[in-house]
Amino acid sequence: MSGTFALSVEGRGRVVIPAEVRERADLREGTPLILLETPDGLVLLTREQIRARVRREPYGLDLVADLLADRRRAAALEDAEV
Repeated sequence: MSGTFALSVEGRGRVVIPAEVRERADLREGTPLILLETPDGLVLLTREQIRARVRREPYGLDLVADLLADRRRAAALEDAEV
């Protein structure tokens, strides 16, 4: 598995995904795909992959780390007031 494939846009904007990639990703005819246009380029994902990506890193933010940092700041302020 190299992970790099040369593709070309065909008539009516169609792109053919190589069979070995379709098999590994379990892509079947009619599988919904999401095309993300990012600052780094285009990313093609299944709905499940995009859900996982959004949960993992919503727009580059780490919401859990931000929440923990806010809680720690609030706790530090409370400790300082006592």
